[in-house]
Amino acid sequence: MLDSHVRGAHVYRTESGAQSVRSWCEAQIARSPGPVSLPEIPTGLGGTRAFRAEGGTGTPVVLLNGTNFNTATAVGPIRTLSRDRTVISVDVPGQPGLSCGVRPRAPRSAAYGAWLDEVLPAVTDTPVIVVGHSLGAAIALSATPSPLVRALVLVSPAGLTAAGMAPEVMRAVLPWMIGPRDSKSTRLLNVMSGPGAVGGTHPLAPWMTLVGKHCRTALAPGPLTMECLRPWSDTPVLVATGSDDTFFSPARLHGPARRLLDTDVHVLEGAGHLSLFERPERVAELLRDLD
Repeated sequence: MLDSHVRGAHVYRTESGAQSVRSWCEAQIARSPGPVSLPEIPTGLGGTRAFRAEGGTGTPVVLLNGTNFNTATAVGPIRTLSRDRTVISVDVPGQPGLSCGVRPRAPRSAAYGAWLDEVLPAVTDTPVIVVGHSLGAAIALSATPSPLVRALVLVSPAGLTAAGMAPEVMRAVLPWMIGPRDSKSTRLLNVMSGPGAVGGTHPLAPWMTLVGKHCRTALAPGPLTMECLRPWSDTPVLVATGSDDTFFSPARLHGPARRLLDTDVHVLEGAGHLSLFERPERVAELLRDLD
């Protein structure tokens, strides 16, 4: 049940559009060996879906995806990470996916932080590493440190600085928003990726076309306050980003990461903003370092 004081805009334009998006997600997860659905979690932001992929003996991971992404789009990275450890992927409410399709009111960072505080004890009773990609990183930093969080791994993170917006991004975003189809989705995904994009239709283009047709997309959150970030000073925090991330470049993150979290930035060479998808093996290495 969604608390009335946090009820905001619906992510889906129509109910039929919501069904199309959810059906795509269910089908992707069903055909992927690994992620198994957990019981829906009632939270202040509405029903939340989580999926568990059993893995090796490393510290388990709770994965929070970025804007417009979810468990169904992340089955590849989940498969890679679960070679070493169990991965619990949680769909964020208010984002396209299988959780509640209503966004919280502003201030969203506080609402999402409280949401994660509810979710963690529902999906694990042992310490985990929270891996947040983009929006997921800002959500992780908005939560409350607890014994259940052994460490944070923030990949191409929002929340530390404002997102950069290069002209080529806008030249790809606007046509995709106006008339989404796979060719325009591929162009957008290629701009969000590192150099040397593979020709042809991007594997995630059908998904982004669905999002463009049926969803109201949201901007990346702005920088979080020191009040949010200071409590994490006693928790290991690792920051990584793609060498060619157009939104959160290494140069853009180095200062805030050092100043706000007292950590350096690991550069994932050849990756863009979709570094979790482009370089899952490097993210797996960083997690092994934490182990």
